[in-house]
Amino acid sequence: MTGRYELDDRSWELISDLVSHRQQRGRHRKDDRLMLNGIFWVLCSGAKWRDLPDHFGAWQTVYHRFRTWRDRSLFTALLKRLHLTLRQDGRIDLNTWMVDSSSIRATHAASGAAKKGVTKRWDVVAVA
Repeated sequence: MTGRYELDDRSWELISDLVSHRQQRGRHRKDDRLMLNGIFWVLCSGAKWRDLPDHFGAWQTVYHRFRTWRDRSLFTALLKRLHLTLRQDGRIDLNTWMVDSSSIRATHAASGAAKKGVTKRWDVVAVA
């Protein structure tokens, strides 16, 4: 059983070849799946990196792995892999896209309304 924001075995099988690689030298790496679960925990919960629970390891290690993977565009590759898998399974329709107010916030001024307390003035200037 997996915890909240953690990858189950099936999901990990799908992306493990992109995330994990064999290390040739140096210290043993922390488990990539554990690091990814820690990254998901921080990103999904909205907590600070320093508030990462201890069972994911040191927050500095998880953050460093996040930055390394971000700089290598790993997350883009993961999204492409998941997108292709969803298309092959017939679980995504490319002709349907939805944007609602919870994803894009518009202010009153976005529709052309003036700010509160400000009146629009149109001065006509005579040109000689």
